[in-house]
Amino acid sequence: MDLQLKDKVIIITGGAKGIGEGISGLLTQEGAIPVIVGRNEADNLKTVEKIVRNGGQAHQIAAELTQNEECKKAVEQTLAKFGRIDGLVNNAGVNDGVGLEKGSPEKFMASIGKNLLHYYNMAHYALTALKASKGAIVNISSKTAETGQGGTSAYAASNGGRNALTREWAVELLPYGIRVNAVVPAEVWTPLYENWINTFENPTEKLASITSKIPLEKRMTTAVEIGNMVVFLLSERSSHTTGQIIYVDGGYTHLDRSLT
Repeated sequence: MDLQLKDKVIIITGGAKGIGEGISGLLTQEGAIPVIVGRNEADNLKTVEKIVRNGGQAHQIAAELTQNEECKKAVEQTLAKFGRIDGLVNNAGVNDGVGLEKGSPEKFMASIGKNLLHYYNMAHYALTALKASKGAIVNISSKTAETGQGGTSAYAASNGGRNALTREWAVELLPYGIRVNAVVPAEVWTPLYENWINTFENPTEKLASITSKIPLEKRMTTAVEIGNMVVFLLSERSSHTTGQIIYVDGGYTHLDRSLT
């Protein structure tokens, strides 16, 4: 199926690793041009070089997304390079373990800054360009917004905010034909997840206990499976889909717990 994304310019925050890298790679397979925005230029360049070696196009911008001006700079540099923005994927963030007991008001607000505020900032600064292209926005969220996890108040609150902004922006941007949707992962195998698993005394046993609770096929979701949904939502093939919060999680969040 032709997703009609050839030469479309798509900004992806945190597009160099994990889920973001999966999205970037799939976009290039469809002929799109991902613009990877993240704080670590070396990581950004590594992913860009990999894409170019595989015959695709990509660009990177090093930016500290916790700073408003850096978000603005990322959008301005994208427009200076390509003259257009056809889509925005808000993806960057980290489950930083700022809880109610092991946390503080200061740490809570800092985590909100790392995980939520740049979603607003990137959309705000890219909006004029997205109006011109009738582009699409996809926000990456997390199951923690709905299920809770324990010990991660700030991250859960950030993801609740991401979901709320998805619906709010879908309403606000209806007059411009800009579609806004969210994709919600649960347990996704990424290098960051692997590092976390390896902090346990018996990582193999811990991983098995987690995958046993994933209803569909008792396995982790892959970054590519998240990316497949994101790329579809960015494309014209999802032309009448907006305001949706879509769970790509093997049934982890919503299916009957008796299954596991």
